[in-house]
Amino acid sequence: MVKENAARAPHAPLQIVRVRDVSHTNTDWHGRVLHMKEETEIFPDDSYIRIWQNEQIDSYPVHWHNAFEIILPVENYYDVEVDEETIHLNPGEIIIIPAGKSHALYAPETGRRYILLFGIGTMSKIRGYSSILSLLNSTMLITPTTTPEIYNDVYARITMMISEFFNDNDFYEFSIYSNLMSLLVSVSRYALAMSRDNVSGSYMTKKKHFHRFQQVLDYIDAHYADNLTLESVAEYGGFSKYYFSRLFKDYSGYNFYDYLVMRRIKAAELLLTQPKLSITEVALQSGFTSISTFNRSFKKIKGCTPGEYKAMYTRKEAVY
Repeated sequence: MVKENAARAPHAPLQIVRVRDVSHTNTDWHGRVLHMKEETEIFPDDSYIRIWQNEQIDSYPVHWHNAFEIILPVENYYDVEVDEETIHLNPGEIIIIPAGKSHALYAPETGRRYILLFGIGTMSKIRGYSSILSLLNSTMLITPTTTPEIYNDVYARITMMISEFFNDNDFYEFSIYSNLMSLLVSVSRYALAMSRDNVSGSYMTKKKHFHRFQQVLDYIDAHYADNLTLESVAEYGGFSKYYFSRLFKDYSGYNFYDYLVMRRIKAAELLLTQPKLSITEVALQSGFTSISTFNRSFKKIKGCTPGEYKAMYTRKEAVY
């Protein structure tokens, strides 16, 4: 199904920045590297930022990567397929794709768009990081008519990041991450406001409950390898089991146990890059008590087995 952003009033998008020269940028890139359906080696060796001024007519089949992705067409449309739905992006419209989300890209015969890729794991120690990831767990479409409350701010942040990257300004990476964090705050607060509409109670009650929900996510981050249960975590947050279950789904988009499994798989990904750890040790350190459950869960989320994932990084280390 194609999702046309129709029934919207015509709009004139803000003027995208014109960069001085892009010939010196991204010269280290020598083509896409895919293992199974995971795209790897996206970033330069010394950075977690990659911004493309993309004019390619090639389409990209279904793939995923650990980068946070933003796409902004500026000349002609661009189609993004995600969750079995094709989203038709017009110039000036923005799509945000969370890390780990499978998607495909389809380009017209002519056109231009900016594709921004970021590693945001460096922010993981900042309070609220887990809450932002839970709020941005789904693809987000940002246009002047569907999200007018945040569109101008998000567009301006993207424009600034593009300018800093291609014009090679002093301290450009600091500036890009500063703008990225502001963008994340804007879209997360918007997503939170939308999710609060599904939660009963006064504004102050909703705010209090979300503050406690943030504490719960921090607790899961610290104890994901323990024998966590819905009951024990609900008690930690000061909620009844049934209310907490509904609240968790409203705020994160996942049920509690699905979220816990994804958090454990995230930990396993890092552990699997350590050559001295066996698959069994990785499973146990990630919080899985059953190897078969670990293998099944890992393949369902990542599209390959833990052994295949580990072998991929072993081959990569051998090359370097």
